[in-house]
Amino acid sequence: MNMTELRHLVNPALRGKLSCDVTMHKYTSWRTGGVAERMYQPADLDDLLVFLRNLPADEPLYAVGLGSNLLVREGGLHGTVLMLHGTMSALHLELDGSVYAEAGVPGAKLARFAAAHNLQGAEFFAGIPGTLGGMLAMNAGCYGSETWEKVLRVQTVNRRGGVHVRTPADYEIGYRHVVKHDMENEQDEFFIAAWLQFSKGDGESARRGIKALLNKRIASQPLNMPNAGSVFRNPQDDHAARLIEQSGLKGRQLGGAQVSEKHANFIVNSGTATAADIENLINEVQAVVEKKTGVKLQCEVRIIGEAA
Repeated sequence: MNMTELRHLVNPALRGKLSCDVTMHKYTSWRTGGVAERMYQPADLDDLLVFLRNLPADEPLYAVGLGSNLLVREGGLHGTVLMLHGTMSALHLELDGSVYAEAGVPGAKLARFAAAHNLQGAEFFAGIPGTLGGMLAMNAGCYGSETWEKVLRVQTVNRRGGVHVRTPADYEIGYRHVVKHDMENEQDEFFIAAWLQFSKGDGESARRGIKALLNKRIASQPLNMPNAGSVFRNPQDDHAARLIEQSGLKGRQLGGAQVSEKHANFIVNSGTATAADIENLINEVQAVVEKKTGVKLQCEVRIIGEAA
C-alpha cells in the first residue's frame, strides 16, 4: 500500500503528516535502524482518532515517542509508525491539582512543569530519556521512583480509535512491567495520556533536585554517545551492571556497538553500529552473564522489525 492509497483509505481531511519510507535511525536514540514503510505524525488527539478509525484493521501499527527504548532492525518495519513526540504534547494542571500530560511529553519537560507549579515528586522524570507514553507502558523509573506511583488515571486508545479512561486497578503493574488485565493483545491498546498526582511543595527545592539528578546522570552514564538507557532490567536484589562487569564484559565491542566503559548496563553506538551489532551484543551479554553467574538478564529494550 503506497502513501496515496493509504491517505485515501483513511481520510483525505487528515491534518497530520503522512510519510513513506522513513529511515528510523533519525527517530531512535541509538541512531541506527531500518526503514519504516509509513509514518504518521498526528496534529493532535482528535486527528489521531480520525486516523485510527479509518486505518485498515490489518495494518501493523507502532507507537513511538523519543525512540529511547527502541531498536529497529535493518530489514525495516512493515506498517505504520505513529510518531507521538512533538505532537501529543498537551500538558496542564487540572482543577483538582493533578497534572494532565499527553503521551508525547518528555520526562524532563514534565519534571520542569511540576517544579514550576510548586509540585514535588516529579523530579525523577528528568532522569528518564523518554516520553510519557513509553514510561507508562513499561513503568519506567530511576533513583527509587517509578511512573505508576504517580498515576491517578490513564487515557488509552485502541486500534479502532476508541478512547478509554482507566485506573491502575485495571493493570498488573510491577518493575518495568505493565499489562492490562484480560487483554489478549497488548498492541490493541496504547497510552495517549495520564493524570498524575504530585505533592504540593517548594518549586525551588524541586528544581534543585532536578539539577542534582541530572548532574548524577552526567557523572555516571555515557550521555555523550548514542544509547538507549538501561538495556537490561535489574534482577531482584541485584544490579544488571554489576553482573555484566563481573562477567568481564565492560567495554566489550561487537562491530560498532560497545558495552559502555562508564556504565555496564548501557550499550553505546560508537559511531558505526548497525541494529544487528547492537542486538547481537545484547544476546552475547545475556549468554555470557547467564553462563558465568546463572542469571538470565531480561532485556528492557523493545526490538522490532525484520532482520536484514
